[in-house]
Amino acid sequence: MLARAGLASRREAEGWIRAGRLTVNGEVATLGGRVGAHDQVRLDGRLVRSRAGADEARAFLCHRSPGEPLAAPGATGGDAESSAVARPALLQRLPRRAGRRFITVSPMPRVDGGLELVTADGELAARLQRGVRHLLSEFGVRVRGELNETQLEGILAGTLDSGAQLPVERCTAAGGEGTNRWYMLAARGASGKEVRQLFERQGALVSRVMRTHLGPVTLERGLGRGQFRELSEEELQALVAPA
Repeated sequence: MLARAGLASRREAEGWIRAGRLTVNGEVATLGGRVGAHDQVRLDGRLVRSRAGADEARAFLCHRSPGEPLAAPGATGGDAESSAVARPALLQRLPRRAGRRFITVSPMPRVDGGLELVTADGELAARLQRGVRHLLSEFGVRVRGELNETQLEGILAGTLDSGAQLPVERCTAAGGEGTNRWYMLAARGASGKEVRQLFERQGALVSRVMRTHLGPVTLERGLGRGQFRELSEEELQALVAPA
């Protein structure tokens, strides 16, 4: 209930319960205890209110610019107030009614960007994290100069530094200007960090990785950088189905 209300992760909530900080109807809460819609839950004496529509978990697709922080410096999730910058961090711009603490699912490295999934529901975040490891993702990768056949074959082989094999379905040239060239890579269960690693293992100088697709979810052209939209129920179900 606490995770779904967006107050904490399940692990953090468990710590609160162990520390005796939670009460249910005036009694100290215990691990494994259940709460109903009419039970009164308090954290350190303060009433905890489930957000409206908590039975309908919400998640958001965000278009993050390369280098843009998800949260303000020193913030955890979306809790901190805006820092002394002109524009609040991305997570701080999400609707407050959707939760107070947002979790990013399979986040892209800070230097990169594109499609990000976030939710304030800890249980949903865990299900999404399991699900995305089975989904086909697509990335735009910008490198200096053109890749030769040997490099492309190495990328398609999908071998990571750990020796694990990433299921790469395709890697194709996608144009570019000057010395910069773009390649589109599709791989199942790939993270942004792993995609960058695949190219760098082949000696490519990578300047940018942008996630454009994650399973059934696409970063639409109409969704500008720094913008977001709520996922539909159909999209959510398709994302968690593999798990």
